[in-house]
Amino acid sequence: VTKAVKAGELDAKTRRQIFDAIGFTFPNRLLSSRQPPAGCPPHTFRALGLTLLACFCTDPELAGHSQILNKIPTFNDILVSPGNPESMVDDAYQCLSAVLATTRGPRELVTKGTVPALCQAYISHGSDRALTLLLGLLALAEARCWQRDAPHLLALLSKLSGDFLKAEDMTKFELCEVLPRFIPLSPPLTQDSQGSECLHRLYRGLADILGSKLSHRQRDPALKLAACLVQACGSEWIPAGSAGSKFLALLVNLACVEVRLTLEEPDPLDVEGKKEVVTACYVLIEMGIQECLKEEKPLLEEEQKMQLMRIMEEAFGAVIFYLRQVKQEELQDPFIFASVRILGAWMAEETSSLKQEICELLPFLVHYSKKLFEEGSPAAGLPQPQLLSPEGSALPRDALRLLLPGFCHLTAEDKPRDILISAGAPALLCEYFLHQWDVLTTESKSLSPLTSTEMSLQTLCGIFLNLVVTAPDLIRQDETFSSLMDVLLKSLPLLLPQKDHLVLAANFATLGLMMARILMSSAVLQGTPPAKEFFSAAILFLSQAHTTQADPGQEGLVAALSPAYVGAWPDVGELWFLGMQALAACIPLLPWLPGAVLQARWLQSLSELLSRVAPASLDFELIAAFQGVLVELARASKPCRDLILSHHGMEWANLYGMAALEQCLSEQ
Repeated sequence: VTKAVKAGELDAKTRRQIFDAIGFTFPNRLLSSRQPPAGCPPHTFRALGLTLLACFCTDPELAGHSQILNKIPTFNDILVSPGNPESMVDDAYQCLSAVLATTRGPRELVTKGTVPALCQAYISHGSDRALTLLLGLLALAEARCWQRDAPHLLALLSKLSGDFLKAEDMTKFELCEVLPRFIPLSPPLTQDSQGSECLHRLYRGLADILGSKLSHRQRDPALKLAACLVQACGSEWIPAGSAGSKFLALLVNLACVEVRLTLEEPDPLDVEGKKEVVTACYVLIEMGIQECLKEEKPLLEEEQKMQLMRIMEEAFGAVIFYLRQVKQEELQDPFIFASVRILGAWMAEETSSLKQEICELLPFLVHYSKKLFEEGSPAAGLPQPQLLSPEGSALPRDALRLLLPGFCHLTAEDKPRDILISAGAPALLCEYFLHQWDVLTTESKSLSPLTSTEMSLQTLCGIFLNLVVTAPDLIRQDETFSSLMDVLLKSLPLLLPQKDHLVLAANFATLGLMMARILMSSAVLQGTPPAKEFFSAAILFLSQAHTTQADPGQEGLVAALSPAYVGAWPDVGELWFLGMQALAACIPLLPWLPGAVLQARWLQSLSELLSRVAPASLDFELIAAFQGVLVELARASKPCRDLILSHHGMEWANLYGMAALEQCLSEQ
């Protein structure tokens, strides 16, 4: 039977008949037998049993059978024990490969110790089959393999990176193809000394390759390997110093050249086979952008930065050229997403270059991100796929999130803002805002710590603030802003009490106040409960920012930021001043508002602060902000005016040089 099996002439039906006749019991007995027949080598029976199992495994149904799965440790053992004949090792590989192809297989192989066995087989015997099988297993269960067997995989990566550095022939390029599968995204390789050594060898090997004259077939795998290292460890694998900075500049340079050569081709079909390597180049360019902006411990010198920015600008010209030719039916292509993503990273940082070209592309970017958003509103908090990963193509892709920072810069300028408005961006952004707010509030019952969702909401507020300031008519006329106002009214009271969300609350409060000024005639702002709750929360945000504290060097008190605001002030300060202006503007427009201020007892605490602290501890801008609100309250409401007067208002108004308030208080 085993001879017939070995000859490979059996069809599936005959194989099944053999199995039905023999079953698992007989091969199991052969495998466990330690006594060979007289005059035969010691492994005779085990070899026969293994051949039968290898035959059964060619039937996918049998390969996933528990009788095969529980032999995995035996197969592993055969790979690593010395002295087994080649044919037995072949059969063990055949069984393991068949198990890998079943649904339960990958998990079973990991839990039953196949990863260490394959690593050992490669390290000891250089077995290509072990490497192939390991690649297959990592492709299906990478995270689980690294969780369980990191030391073994690191030992293997050590050998591979050493071979990669030493090789002087085509092996070097073959290893470039294999190595990316062995670079884990977590745990980071930079964490321990063995991982760091591997990275250094890979850096030196890549520097050898990329510093030589190469054909495309040789350079592409090297660029992909470099991109893979960047996704796993940023630029940490590139050493500081002049050799490292030259290497980094060369990497980004080569990536830009590759992008231009591919995307400036008039025939998009030529792009097809190059998408993978261009996507890798995008990863390298994104690192280039970050390194050019890095202030602390930059790898690049100023001159290198200037040079790279120019070269990257040319590459982005090519990306824009390519995107302008995209056809409607290609919008699902993950490569388009990768191209929009990298352009988003450039637009977020670099606002002045390629302005005209970006303006011409804006209608496409709005249309594209709208289409992706409508087709699969990304499920709550799903991480965005890694650019280079195969699973990246299946997840919902959120292009809008990547474009928001760029849109925020562009809405501050007349021409691009007009283009964005006529392309329908405001309605899309409002819809996206509502969606992101839903995501944030459903991610967990209490709001989760700072996520990309929260960052997106903050950037959206920045865009809307730009529109409120520069296009108030749009806010008045476009229905979508009324629904945005509704959401702000309801959400600020929920958001403000949460500890870690002061920056987002500041954005909501200030945006809501600025919009209320424009939409004051709408029904929802006429003293309705949501409006009252919103303004109470906004007053709370504005009134709690400052407090009194003891002056360390002197007797007496000084004005200071409240502890809760200190850490966030770089992000909140400007919004606070804007919010104070907007509140002052709302007071004469909403007759019920002074009552809300009185209810919050803000006037009492502010009067107390101003009468108790050393005047020098308040700067001019802060005094002006307080005066702006106080004057409007005193004008709009007699109870407010009386309260200010009864708290020595005339005295401290004079003390701080609040001339407008003094005048207002002295008029009958």
